[in-house]
Amino acid sequence: MSDPAPRIGLRTVFAQRRYRRLWSARTVSQCGDVFATVALALLVFDLTGSALGVSAVVFAEILPVLLLAPLAGTIVDRLPRVAVMVAADLWRAVLAVALIVLGDNVAAVYVIAFGLSLGAVFFNPAANSVLPALVRDDELVAANSGVWTAAVLSQIALAPLAGVLYAALGAGAAFGINAASFVLSAVLLAGLRVPAAVRSTERRGFFADAIAGLRVLGTDRLLRALGAGQLLAALSAGATSALLVVLAREHFELPPSGYGFLLGAIGVGAELGPLVLTRLVSNPRRPAFVFGPYVVRGVVDVVLATFATLPVALVALAVYGLGTSSGAVTFNSLLQAHTPEHLRGRIFASFDVFWQLGRLVSLLVGGLLAVAIGIQAVYYLGGALLLLAAVIGWTAMRTGANSTSGT
Repeated sequence: MSDPAPRIGLRTVFAQRRYRRLWSARTVSQCGDVFATVALALLVFDLTGSALGVSAVVFAEILPVLLLAPLAGTIVDRLPRVAVMVAADLWRAVLAVALIVLGDNVAAVYVIAFGLSLGAVFFNPAANSVLPALVRDDELVAANSGVWTAAVLSQIALAPLAGVLYAALGAGAAFGINAASFVLSAVLLAGLRVPAAVRSTERRGFFADAIAGLRVLGTDRLLRALGAGQLLAALSAGATSALLVVLAREHFELPPSGYGFLLGAIGVGAELGPLVLTRLVSNPRRPAFVFGPYVVRGVVDVVLATFATLPVALVALAVYGLGTSSGAVTFNSLLQAHTPEHLRGRIFASFDVFWQLGRLVSLLVGGLLAVAIGIQAVYYLGGALLLLAAVIGWTAMRTGANSTSGT
């Protein structure tokens, strides 16, 4: 479990042309997504006039993951992954253009939101599966840090601009930017050359391959622990993230501007996390850096529920953001390093299911708990779930359960 020096930083991975191309494609697409996400929420609220209408968009985005992710992961493992990513980008570009035309029809908006999420169901496992083919194992932490940092920066910088754009020009301009970002991403990816994938020599049917991926997930001890951690973290974060505004108003008794400060503190921490991480670790298999962030986030949830002063909340949420971003990077890097190349699409798709299923359940149950026994109880429970995830994952890694499985 020792981590050899020297540390590998962002400069090392950005010196590699293929990584820069993948990073550029993902960053361009993420920037477009920020405009579309903000515009979509505002548009649906304007069309329906209700929070329930906005929640329905979230459900429309989660549903494709729950229904189709295992099959999508199998396709990602069977077909050239770059081709899958390009096709997903072009599909989403067409749908983004359709939103410009059909944006005044709320039913059409829900259908298109479903379709956009469907494209992501294919794109995300393919992108996560391609990255380990472009960099070495000891470069994965830096490579994932670069992708995460760009995503956080785009969210912080562009979300306010997206709101201004919506107010000035309407939703069509934001959806047009999103469509253009998908096209540019597809062009960049079309020029990406990835080493030929190592395929399983056993020929099976499509559904047999899908089941085989689930079987590996169930039999590999570390993958089971990571899956449990993903699910428990989603059960915690789904409610605590969505209900932070309730905590701000009822527990901290803050005005609306105070809620904005809390979100800003999370953003600052999330931006610093990967930058600090690349100076500390390059080995993705170090349990302290993979599961330690769960402990940090769990303790922060308890602190937020216990204390009711703004300075404490700002510091705690900055630490929470740092733990979230650094944990996401090391978790993703470990999953990439541990999973056999020919199974990565199916495994990453399955983890997407864990996340979205836990998030959906958490949103439903968290809201009910907040009404029944108070918002502080939601955060105490969220903290307990994260600490349990840390114990499960740490135990699995410490018992030496990091053998590689394959089919």
